[in-house]
Amino acid sequence: MTVLLSDERITRIPAIETGEPLVDLFTRGISTSDRQFVRESVADRLALADTFLPAGVRLHVVEGLRPIERQQEIYDDYRADVEQLHPGSSGHDLHVLASRFVSPVEVAPHVAGAAVDLTLIGAHGPLDLGTPIDATPEQSNGACFFAAPNISREARANRALLADVLIAAGLVNYPTEWWHWSFGDRYWAHLEGRPNAIYGPVSHRMTPA
Repeated sequence: MTVLLSDERITRIPAIETGEPLVDLFTRGISTSDRQFVRESVADRLALADTFLPAGVRLHVVEGLRPIERQQEIYDDYRADVEQLHPGSSGHDLHVLASRFVSPVEVAPHVAGAAVDLTLIGAHGPLDLGTPIDATPEQSNGACFFAAPNISREARANRALLADVLIAAGLVNYPTEWWHWSFGDRYWAHLEGRPNAIYGPVSHRMTPA
C-alpha cells in the first residue's frame, strides 16, 4: 500500500537542515522551461542521471523549488476540489485524499528545494509518459500513479527508463505522481531508511535572486 506524505511515518521524520545552497539547473546543463532551482546535491544527481539516458533522450525539469505560499495555495485548491467530490468527508479524510496528489506544506519537498517535476524529451519533443505532468488522479483515472496499468506500452517503457536513471542517481519517486522525484526530503529518508531528512523549507535568505 502506498505511503502518502500525510502518513505519520513521514511527518514524524525530523528535518535537520544542512544549509546546502540552491543552484540553477541551467548551470548544470539540465533542460528546463525556465530558471529552476534545487539543492546542489539534487542538481548533481539530475546531471548524473541525464548521462545515463540513451543518445537523443534527455531529462526536462518543469519545476523545482516552489515558494511555501504557492505550495499552500495548490494544496488548498486541490483539497477544495476533493471536498466537492467527497461531500461529508471528515477533515482528516480530506487531508489524506488531498495528500495523494499535493503535499501538505509542513512536509513538502518542493519548498525545501529537494524535489523536481520532470519528464523525458527527445529530438521531436516530450516522450509519451502516459499523462501530462500534474494530471490529477481524477482527471487521469489514476494513470498519474507511476505503476498505473491503464497506460500504453510505450508510456510504460518510458516510465521504466525514467525510473532506471533517476534511481541509479539516488532519487526516489512519490508513487502517485510519475513525474515527482526527490532527494534529501522526508519521503527520501523514509524509503532509504535514514533517521532524518537533510533539507528543510528554504528560508528567504537562501532564495536566489
